[in-house]
Amino acid sequence: MPKGITQEQVNAAADALVAAGEKPTVEKIREALGTGSPNTVTRMLEVWRGTLAQRLQEAMTLPDVPTEVGQAFVEVWRIAVTHAATLAREALAEDQNALFAAQTSLTQERKLWEIALAEAQANVAESTVQRAQADTQLRERQILVDQLEAQRTDLLQQRDRLQGQLDTQHAELQTLRVELATQQDHVRTVEDRTHQQIDQARQENKALQQRLERERREHGKQVAQLTAKHEELRKVARTAEQTAAHHAGHVAALEATVAQWRESREPAKRTTHTVTKRAVKSTGTRSRRRKP
Repeated sequence: MPKGITQEQVNAAADALVAAGEKPTVEKIREALGTGSPNTVTRMLEVWRGTLAQRLQEAMTLPDVPTEVGQAFVEVWRIAVTHAATLAREALAEDQNALFAAQTSLTQERKLWEIALAEAQANVAESTVQRAQADTQLRERQILVDQLEAQRTDLLQQRDRLQGQLDTQHAELQTLRVELATQQDHVRTVEDRTHQQIDQARQENKALQQRLERERREHGKQVAQLTAKHEELRKVARTAEQTAAHHAGHVAALEATVAQWRESREPAKRTTHTVTKRAVKSTGTRSRRRKP
Protein backbone atom coordinates (compact mmCIF):
# COMPACT_ATOMS: atom_id res chain seq x y z
CA MET A 1 0.00 0.00 0.00
CA PRO A 2 1.41 3.46 -0.89
CA LYS A 3 2.30 5.59 2.14
CA GLY A 4 0.73 8.96 3.05
CA ILE A 5 -3.05 8.31 2.84
CA THR A 6 -4.97 9.49 5.94
CA GLN A 7 -8.57 9.54 7.15
CA GLU A 8 -8.68 13.32 6.78
CA GLN A 9 -7.69 13.04 3.11
CA VAL A 10 -10.44 10.48 2.47
CA ASN A 11 -13.02 12.63 4.35
CA ALA A 12 -12.06 15.73 2.36
CA ALA A 13 -12.24 13.86 -0.95
CA ALA A 14 -15.65 12.36 -0.06
CA ASP A 15 -17.03 15.75 1.01
CA ALA A 16 -15.79 17.28 -2.22
CA LEU A 17 -17.51 14.58 -4.28
CA VAL A 18 -20.80 15.02 -2.36
CA ALA A 19 -20.62 18.80 -2.79
CA ALA A 20 -20.12 18.26 -6.52
CA GLY A 21 -23.22 16.06 -6.64
CA GLU A 22 -21.25 12.88 -7.26
CA LYS A 23 -21.32 9.61 -5.41
CA PRO A 24 -18.19 8.98 -3.30
CA THR A 25 -16.92 5.58 -4.45
CA VAL A 26 -13.67 3.80 -3.77
CA GLU A 27 -12.42 4.28 -7.31
CA LYS A 28 -13.31 8.02 -7.31
CA ILE A 29 -11.64 8.51 -3.92
CA ARG A 30 -8.50 6.73 -5.18
CA GLU A 31 -8.64 8.77 -8.38
CA ALA A 32 -8.98 12.01 -6.41
CA LEU A 33 -6.13 11.14 -4.04
CA GLY A 34 -3.97 9.46 -6.66
CA THR A 35 -3.05 6.71 -4.22
CA GLY A 36 -4.43 4.27 -1.66
CA SER A 37 -5.33 0.60 -1.80
CA PRO A 38 -8.98 -0.42 -2.36
CA ASN A 39 -9.21 -2.08 1.08
CA THR A 40 -7.84 0.95 2.93
CA VAL A 41 -10.03 3.41 1.02
CA THR A 42 -13.11 1.20 1.65
CA ARG A 43 -12.42 1.11 5.40
CA MET A 44 -11.85 4.88 5.64
CA LEU A 45 -14.93 5.57 3.50
CA GLU A 46 -17.03 3.58 6.00
CA VAL A 47 -15.61 5.74 8.80
CA TRP A 48 -16.57 8.84 6.83
CA ARG A 49 -20.16 7.58 6.43
CA GLY A 50 -20.35 6.86 10.17
CA THR A 51 -19.30 10.38 11.12
CA LEU A 52 -21.58 12.06 8.53
CA ALA A 53 -24.69 12.05 10.76
CA GLN A 54 -22.75 13.40 13.73
CA ARG A 55 -21.40 16.26 11.64
CA LEU A 56 -24.94 17.09 10.45
CA GLN A 57 -26.19 17.19 14.07
CA GLU A 58 -23.39 19.54 15.02
CA ALA A 59 -24.31 21.75 12.09
CA MET A 60 -27.95 21.95 13.31
CA THR A 61 -26.83 23.27 16.74
CA LEU A 62 -24.79 26.17 15.47
CA PRO A 63 -25.21 29.30 17.72
CA ASP A 64 -26.57 32.64 16.60
CA VAL A 65 -28.45 31.20 13.62
CA PRO A 66 -32.06 32.41 13.01
CA THR A 67 -34.71 29.76 13.33
CA GLU A 68 -35.83 30.01 9.72
CA VAL A 69 -32.23 29.83 8.49
CA GLY A 70 -31.51 26.94 10.78
CA GLN A 71 -34.54 25.06 9.62
CA ALA A 72 -33.70 25.75 6.00
CA PHE A 73 -30.15 24.70 6.67
CA VAL A 74 -31.36 21.53 8.38
CA GLU A 75 -33.71 20.79 5.50
CA VAL A 76 -30.86 21.24 3.07
CA TRP A 77 -28.67 18.98 5.15
CA ARG A 78 -31.49 16.47 5.49
CA ILE A 79 -31.84 16.34 1.73
CA ALA A 80 -28.07 16.11 1.42
CA VAL A 81 -27.95 13.37 4.01
CA THR A 82 -30.74 11.47 2.27
CA HIS A 83 -29.00 11.87 -1.02
CA ALA A 84 -25.67 10.94 0.56
CA ALA A 85 -27.26 7.90 2.21
CA THR A 86 -28.68 6.83 -1.13
CA LEU A 87 -25.35 7.40 -2.74
CA ALA A 88 -23.65 5.59 0.13
CA ARG A 89 -25.94 2.57 -0.25
CA GLU A 90 -25.30 2.52 -3.97
CA ALA A 91 -21.57 2.92 -3.37
CA LEU A 92 -21.71 0.22 -0.74
CA ALA A 93 -23.46 -2.10 -3.20
CA GLU A 94 -20.93 -1.28 -5.85
CA ASP A 95 -18.11 -1.73 -3.37
CA GLN A 96 -19.59 -5.04 -2.27
CA ASN A 97 -19.90 -6.09 -5.88
CA ALA A 98 -16.34 -4.96 -6.48
CA LEU A 99 -15.21 -6.84 -3.37
CA PHE A 100 -17.11 -9.94 -4.50
CA ALA A 101 -15.54 -9.66 -7.93
CA ALA A 102 -12.15 -9.14 -6.30
CA GLN A 103 -12.73 -12.15 -4.02
CA THR A 104 -13.80 -14.21 -7.03
CA SER A 105 -10.76 -13.05 -8.92
CA LEU A 106 -8.58 -13.79 -5.89
CA THR A 107 -10.17 -17.24 -5.56
CA GLN A 108 -9.52 -17.97 -9.22
CA GLU A 109 -6.05 -16.57 -8.89
CA ARG A 110 -5.52 -18.69 -5.78
CA LYS A 111 -6.61 -21.79 -7.69
CA LEU A 112 -4.26 -20.86 -10.50
CA TRP A 113 -1.49 -20.37 -7.98
CA GLU A 114 -2.31 -23.71 -6.37
CA ILE A 115 -2.18 -25.38 -9.79
CA ALA A 116 1.08 -23.58 -10.54
CA LEU A 117 2.40 -24.59 -7.12
CA ALA A 118 1.46 -28.23 -7.75
CA GLU A 119 3.14 -28.09 -11.13
CA ALA A 120 6.18 -26.45 -9.58
CA GLN A 121 6.31 -29.13 -6.89
CA ALA A 122 5.98 -31.81 -9.57
CA ASN A 123 8.74 -30.09 -11.54
CA VAL A 124 10.88 -29.95 -8.40
CA ALA A 125 10.31 -33.67 -7.80
CA GLU A 126 11.10 -34.43 -11.43
CA SER A 127 14.14 -32.20 -11.26
CA THR A 128 15.26 -34.01 -8.11
CA VAL A 129 14.98 -37.36 -9.89
CA GLN A 130 16.76 -35.99 -12.94
CA ARG A 131 19.46 -34.54 -10.73
CA ALA A 132 19.93 -37.90 -9.02
CA GLN A 133 20.16 -39.55 -12.43
CA ALA A 134 22.58 -36.87 -13.59
CA ASP A 135 24.71 -37.41 -10.47
CA THR A 136 24.76 -41.15 -11.18
CA GLN A 137 25.73 -40.54 -14.80
CA LEU A 138 28.37 -38.07 -13.66
CA ARG A 139 29.88 -40.62 -11.30
CA GLU A 140 29.83 -43.28 -14.03
CA ARG A 141 31.46 -40.88 -16.49
CA GLN A 142 34.04 -39.91 -13.90
CA ILE A 143 34.89 -43.59 -13.45
CA LEU A 144 35.16 -43.90 -17.23
CA VAL A 145 37.35 -40.79 -17.37
CA ASP A 146 39.63 -42.26 -14.69
CA GLN A 147 39.88 -45.52 -16.65
CA LEU A 148 40.63 -43.64 -19.87
CA GLU A 149 43.25 -41.56 -18.06
CA ALA A 150 44.89 -44.73 -16.76
CA GLN A 151 44.85 -46.18 -20.27
CA ARG A 152 46.28 -42.94 -21.61
CA THR A 153 49.11 -43.06 -19.07
CA ASP A 154 49.84 -46.68 -19.98
CA LEU A 155 49.79 -45.84 -23.70
CA LEU A 156 52.18 -42.94 -23.11
CA GLN A 157 54.55 -45.25 -21.29
CA GLN A 158 54.32 -47.78 -24.10
CA ARG A 159 54.90 -45.01 -26.62
CA ASP A 160 58.02 -43.84 -24.78
CA ARG A 161 59.29 -47.42 -24.56
CA LEU A 162 58.63 -48.03 -28.26
CA GLN A 163 60.23 -44.69 -29.11
CA GLY A 164 63.37 -45.78 -27.29
CA GLN A 165 63.40 -49.08 -29.16
CA LEU A 166 62.82 -47.21 -32.42
CA ASP A 167 65.73 -44.87 -31.72
CA THR A 168 67.98 -47.86 -30.98
CA GLN A 169 66.87 -49.63 -34.15
CA HIS A 170 67.36 -46.41 -36.11
CA ALA A 171 70.93 -46.13 -34.85
CA GLU A 172 71.60 -49.77 -35.71
CA LEU A 173 70.02 -49.19 -39.12
CA GLN A 174 72.35 -46.29 -39.76
CA THR A 175 75.30 -48.47 -38.80
CA LEU A 176 74.12 -51.22 -41.14
CA ARG A 177 73.63 -48.70 -43.92
CA VAL A 178 77.20 -47.50 -43.49
CA GLU A 179 78.47 -51.08 -43.52
CA LEU A 180 76.33 -51.89 -46.54
CA ALA A 181 77.58 -48.83 -48.37
CA THR A 182 81.16 -49.88 -47.55
CA GLN A 183 80.52 -53.40 -48.80
CA GLN A 184 78.83 -52.10 -51.92
CA ASP A 185 81.81 -49.86 -52.62
CA HIS A 186 84.10 -52.85 -52.16
CA VAL A 187 81.95 -54.95 -54.49
CA ARG A 188 81.96 -52.23 -57.12
CA THR A 189 85.72 -51.92 -56.81
CA VAL A 190 86.12 -55.68 -57.20
CA GLU A 191 83.73 -55.72 -60.14
CA ASP A 192 85.57 -52.86 -61.83
CA ARG A 193 88.88 -54.61 -61.29
CA THR A 194 87.44 -57.88 -62.61
CA HIS A 195 86.04 -56.19 -65.69
CA GLN A 196 89.39 -54.56 -66.29
CA GLN A 197 91.12 -57.92 -65.95
CA ILE A 198 88.60 -59.52 -68.32
CA ASP A 199 89.03 -56.74 -70.85
CA GLN A 200 92.78 -56.96 -70.52
CA ALA A 201 92.62 -60.76 -70.89
CA ARG A 202 90.43 -60.43 -73.94
CA GLN A 203 92.77 -57.90 -75.44
CA GLU A 204 95.73 -60.12 -74.68
CA ASN A 205 93.83 -63.09 -76.08
CA LYS A 206 93.11 -61.20 -79.26
CA ALA A 207 96.70 -60.11 -79.55
CA LEU A 208 97.86 -63.64 -78.95
CA GLN A 209 95.47 -64.98 -81.56
CA GLN A 210 96.78 -62.49 -84.09
CA ARG A 211 100.31 -63.32 -83.15
CA LEU A 212 99.48 -67.01 -83.35
CA GLU A 213 98.19 -66.60 -86.88
CA ARG A 214 101.29 -64.73 -87.93
CA GLU A 215 103.60 -67.16 -86.26
CA ARG A 216 101.65 -70.16 -87.67
CA ARG A 217 102.36 -68.94 -91.16
CA GLU A 218 105.94 -68.08 -90.31
CA HIS A 219 106.83 -70.72 -87.75
CA GLY A 220 104.97 -73.96 -88.19
CA LYS A 221 107.23 -75.65 -85.69
CA GLN A 222 106.03 -73.42 -82.81
CA VAL A 223 102.32 -74.22 -83.33
CA ALA A 224 102.20 -76.66 -80.46
CA GLN A 225 103.83 -74.20 -78.08
CA LEU A 226 101.53 -71.36 -79.10
CA THR A 227 98.51 -73.66 -78.80
CA ALA A 228 99.56 -74.56 -75.26
CA LYS A 229 100.05 -70.90 -74.41
CA HIS A 230 96.68 -70.17 -75.94
CA GLU A 231 95.09 -72.80 -73.74
CA GLU A 232 96.83 -71.31 -70.78
CA LEU A 233 95.48 -67.90 -71.61
CA ARG A 234 92.01 -69.41 -71.95
CA LYS A 235 92.39 -70.84 -68.47
CA VAL A 236 93.38 -67.38 -67.24
CA ALA A 237 90.29 -65.93 -68.89
CA ARG A 238 88.14 -68.70 -67.41
CA THR A 239 89.65 -68.03 -64.01
CA ALA A 240 88.91 -64.32 -64.39
CA GLU A 241 85.33 -65.10 -65.37
CA GLN A 242 84.98 -67.44 -62.41
CA THR A 243 86.36 -64.68 -60.19
CA ALA A 244 83.79 -62.32 -61.63
CA ALA A 245 81.05 -64.89 -61.02
CA HIS A 246 82.35 -65.30 -57.49
CA HIS A 247 82.06 -61.57 -56.88
CA ALA A 248 78.61 -61.53 -58.49
CA GLY A 249 77.52 -64.26 -56.06
CA HIS A 250 78.94 -62.21 -53.25
CA VAL A 251 76.87 -59.21 -54.38
CA ALA A 252 73.74 -61.39 -54.57
CA ALA A 253 74.38 -62.64 -51.04
CA LEU A 254 74.73 -59.06 -49.79
CA GLU A 255 71.48 -58.07 -51.51
CA ALA A 256 69.71 -61.07 -49.90
CA THR A 257 71.08 -59.99 -46.52
CA VAL A 258 69.75 -56.45 -47.01
CA ALA A 259 66.33 -57.76 -48.08
CA GLN A 260 66.18 -60.03 -45.05
CA TRP A 261 67.15 -57.16 -42.78
CA ARG A 262 64.44 -54.94 -44.28
CA GLU A 263 61.76 -57.61 -43.79
CA SER A 264 62.60 -58.52 -40.20
CA ARG A 265 63.69 -55.03 -39.02
CA GLU A 266 65.71 -56.78 -36.39
CA PRO A 267 69.22 -55.99 -37.42
CA ALA A 268 72.00 -58.10 -35.99
CA LYS A 269 75.52 -57.30 -36.93
CA ARG A 270 76.82 -60.76 -36.11
CA THR A 271 74.05 -62.42 -38.19
CA THR A 272 74.82 -60.18 -41.18
CA HIS A 273 78.53 -61.13 -41.07
CA THR A 274 77.59 -64.80 -40.75
CA VAL A 275 75.24 -64.64 -43.74
CA THR A 276 77.92 -62.80 -45.73
CA LYS A 277 80.57 -65.38 -44.86
CA ARG A 278 78.18 -68.19 -45.78
CA ALA A 279 77.42 -66.50 -49.09
CA VAL A 280 81.11 -66.03 -49.79
CA LYS A 281 81.83 -69.61 -48.80
CA SER A 282 78.97 -70.87 -50.97
CA THR A 283 80.15 -68.78 -53.90
CA GLY A 284 83.70 -70.04 -53.45
CA THR A 285 82.42 -73.60 -53.37
CA ARG A 286 80.49 -73.07 -56.56
CA SER A 287 83.53 -71.46 -58.16
CA ARG A 288 85.73 -74.44 -57.18
CA ARG A 289 83.16 -76.82 -58.59
CA ARG A 290 83.21 -74.99 -61.90
CA LYS A 291 86.95 -75.30 -62.32
CA PRO A 292 88.02 -78.12 -64.73
